[in-house]
Amino acid sequence: MIYIVEDDENIRQLEQYALKNAGFETSGFETGAQLFSALAAARPRLLLLDVMLPGEDGISLLRRLKSTPEYSDIPVIMVSAKSQELDAVIGLDSGADDYIPKPFGIVELISRVKAVLRRAGAEKGPGSRLSLAGITLDADRHEVTADGSAVELTYKEFRLLEYLMENRGRVLTRESIMSAVWGEDFLGESRTVDMHIKTLRKKLGACGSRISTVRNIGYKID
Repeated sequence: MIYIVEDDENIRQLEQYALKNAGFETSGFETGAQLFSALAAARPRLLLLDVMLPGEDGISLLRRLKSTPEYSDIPVIMVSAKSQELDAVIGLDSGADDYIPKPFGIVELISRVKAVLRRAGAEKGPGSRLSLAGITLDADRHEVTADGSAVELTYKEFRLLEYLMENRGRVLTRESIMSAVWGEDFLGESRTVDMHIKTLRKKLGACGSRISTVRNIGYKID
């Protein structure tokens, strides 16, 4: 089941029609209140979330989802008429798995949905606990501590740290990081990686210095 939160009925029906033709079951909602009522009854495999909504906007809804443990792992694709790069970065920084600007093609929509579902499936499975120089990451509990203190990370920040820790000591290019964390279909720029690294370092406090920049190449943790 894929949930769609879109207040424009024509666009919502178009998305539902396209997804149903691709073999997905869908449920559509106009507001965040309707979404959370549905979430209390059943979890979707993925959520398509419009940014401009009546009442609580999509970014606020996304942040609320990601801060709620029982919903934080639901993949979310933001859909918005706001197509500036900064708007996409805000959405991704808030925990979205992808960002599709309007207007979009049906083929692109289905491709993005399938790509996010593939990544979500690949990220599930046996969890692990990683430790490095004061940083501990528990994949099962989706928890991170730095020098014993809990660190609140967005979904992408968590995946970024996990990827770095899984490859400790190795220099990772920006391209490899984008492919592993955002997926091969992500159309953003490498500056997205730099911005996430900067935020991740800040949140990790003194432990953030363990993430080093390798000039003209990328990053590593050691």
